[in-house]
Amino acid sequence: MQLILFTGPQCHLCDLALVELEQVHNVTFSVEKRNIRENPDDYHLYAVRIPVLKRRDNDLELGWPFTAQDIERFLQ
Repeated sequence: MQLILFTGPQCHLCDLALVELEQVHNVTFSVEKRNIRENPDDYHLYAVRIPVLKRRDNDLELGWPFTAQDIERFLQ
């Protein structure tokens, strides 16, 4: 499973999201971190919503706040 984690510079909530991702062990996945400041489209979509996880296979999104358990359910 491939995920995108939309982040921003010096984003404390994004750091917390990474901690939650590290606690997920029941599912195999990879995460691409994408800084919304590097793409105007991403910025307009996610500026006030980061961190956001997005599945590449079906484009579903999981917005903050989320826990490791929420991520596991999201990946099923």
